[in-house]
Formats: sequence, C-alpha cells, structure tokens
Amino acid sequence: MTLARPSISPSISPIVPVGTGVIDPGLTAELAPDGNLTPLLERFLIAILALAGAQAGAVRVLTDDGKSMSLVAQQGLPANVQSAERLVSRDCGMCGVASGTDVLVWVDDVKTCGKHVDHAYFGIQCQRVLAISLPHGGQVLGVYNLFFDSNASIDPQMETMLRLIGQLLGQALHNARIERERLRVTVMKERQEMVNEVHDTIAQTLAYVRMRLPLLNEAMLAHDDERSRKYLSDVKNGVGEVHDKLREVMTYFRTRMDPLGLLHALQGVADGYFDRVGISLEIRNSASGLNLSDEQEVQVFYIIQEALANIAKHSMARRAIVSIGRNAQQLEFRIEDDGLGMDEPSVSTLVTLAKGLAPTNHFGMEIMQSRAKRLGGSLVVGPNDGGGTRVSLLLPMAPGRQGFASV
Repeated sequence: MTLARPSISPSISPIVPVGTGVIDPGLTAELAPDGNLTPLLERFLIAILALAGAQAGAVRVLTDDGKSMSLVAQQGLPANVQSAERLVSRDCGMCGVASGTDVLVWVDDVKTCGKHVDHAYFGIQCQRVLAISLPHGGQVLGVYNLFFDSNASIDPQMETMLRLIGQLLGQALHNARIERERLRVTVMKERQEMVNEVHDTIAQTLAYVRMRLPLLNEAMLAHDDERSRKYLSDVKNGVGEVHDKLREVMTYFRTRMDPLGLLHALQGVADGYFDRVGISLEIRNSASGLNLSDEQEVQVFYIIQEALANIAKHSMARRAIVSIGRNAQQLEFRIEDDGLGMDEPSVSTLVTLAKGLAPTNHFGMEIMQSRAKRLGGSLVVGPNDGGGTRVSLLLPMAPGRQGFASV
C-alpha cells in the first residue's frame, strides 16, 4: 500500500495524564488476563473514539507466526470492511510500519487501504487513518487504528494520550498471552495427571481382567464349571473395580476447587450434604491459618470428599463431622461418623455380595492413601469412639518453619 505524507512521532515515555475525564481508570484496571479481551478492547475503543473525535476504530494483533495482523476488536466499521480487514499482511503500508516499530503514523492516501474492500468507505466516508503501535517490553504486539471522516489533525497532547493508550493496550495483550500460555500449561499438566491416574487405578486391573479372559474361555470349552465360575467371578470383580475407579477418576477431574479456598469448599459440601444423602454434616475448625498451597488444598479436599462419599455409601450413619486441628508437629483433618463401623457390613455391601461380586470400595481407600503420601502425610483409618468410623489425615509441619511440607 503506497501512502503519502506519513508523519511519525517519536517514541515517548509512559507519562500518565491527569484529569482527562475520558478514560475510566477502573477500565484500565480490568485489563487483567481473562482469556477474552475483545469486549474490553471494544469498550476501550468507544472511549478512544470520543477522545479523538474519530468515527471508527480497530485493534489488530500480530498472529503467532508474525506474518499477519488479525482484527480482534472494532467499533464503527461497516460489515464488509470488517470482513475484508479480518486478516491483513503485516507488511501492509504504514500499519505494517507501526507493527514493527513503536510509532504513531498518519495515513493520508486512504484509497489504497480499500484495495481489498468492495465498498466506497475509504476515500469517501473515511478521509484519514491513524495507526498507533501496541508496544510492550521492547516488542510491538499489534496496532490500533482510528478512522476519521475528514482531514482531521490532533495536537501533540492528544498524540501523547493516544500513545499512552497504545501502551495500556499492549500491556493488556501481553497479559492475555501470558494467560493463554498458563492455560496451555495447566491443560497439559491435567492431561498428564489424568494419564497417571488412569494408569495407577485402571490399567493394572484391566490387564488382570485381560489375562483372566483366555482362562475363562478355556474352562468353558473344557466344560469345567468350577474353574469357569472362578474365572467369571474374577472378571466380574475386575470389571466392577474398573467401573468404580473410572467413576472416581471422573469425579476427581470434573470437580474443581472452590476459588475461595479449602474451608469455603468444605462448608459448601456440608451445606448440601444432608439434602443429598440424608446425613447431617458439621465442619469444625480450631486451626488458625492452614498455610497450605493451592495444590495441597486440592489434594486434602479430594481425600475428605472421598471419605464423605464412603460414609454416604456404606456407613448408614445419621451424623458426620469434619474437624480440623493443629499442634506444633502436625495438622490433622478428622472425618468421623456414627454409623455401622468397619466391622459391620453395610446395606450396599450386602447387596454387592448378593450379586456375586466382591466389595470394591477398597480402591477409594488406596487412592486416599496415595494422595496422603503425595502430601508427605499419612492416613489413619479406624473405629470411632462410641461407634462408627474415623479417618484421620495427618500432615507434618516442615522443620524450622510455620508451614507444611511442599507437595
């Protein structure tokens, strides 16, 4: 694109102007990483258009390969112009210059801007275009454009203001990129964690079932009823375990930790526990400041959640208590119920036995033990005073500090 009389203003230091009364300070504070900047950018453009007296505006961001600029937000552009400008070459005229160097550029030969647009917008409705870089940390992440319906001009103070806005938008784009990368790393980590969970809790049992199937087939072909029943029972038990383990893994990855923390999450569980399972649940906390990391809180939450699920399924209890206490050596999470206890078969266990299957709830205890070990702690399960069951999760204090060992 050939342009006439470009004027480039030099780079400036970020000086915050006071008392403009146009850009809402609260709006700039919202430019935090949230994965979707388009609504905020569009709101920014509304304020910028009023500030500069422009009829339309657009924000363009460099693509990951650095070869193009993508239109991510706009205000006031006709629909066909938006479509044609959705993706343009990075080398497109002075917008290309602004995408490579921290500058402010006037575009006067706007007819060449419309070479890809089948619309009489450039040169008639739009007489002049301003391109401003979106810099951050010595790198330009994109540009934003202001479209004027006359041969408008702006004073140096306004140029400084528009340059400052470009720096703010550059910061917003940088934050959005960081958030996308963080999300990508989080997804990869969760996928690997899911693979590990499936391997540890499902793959081994499936391998066992697979080895039993040929033996079952041989026994059936030999009309050996005793061996057939044995291998069939093994397969049924294995399939039952896989079903329960898969359900536990799905629950683990479907449930997300309350953003307000462990105590708030536990209270949320307690508030709806009676309505779901008919057992009252009380949370008692005598520990001041748990000092747990986010990952530690997640693991503790899943251990308590599994213990409460076992109470609901097997205990026939009327009441359960989750108590949290601490001393100089350790932090203790205790889950107690007044149910049948560990030595008495529950109704669900009797039903399972009647169907010819072995009880499979032990897998939950194994995973709870594994999570406790991952935390550097221990899980103790035994009878509760006065009847029922007690599960205690003990997390030792890290030596020489008032916190707990890292996960």
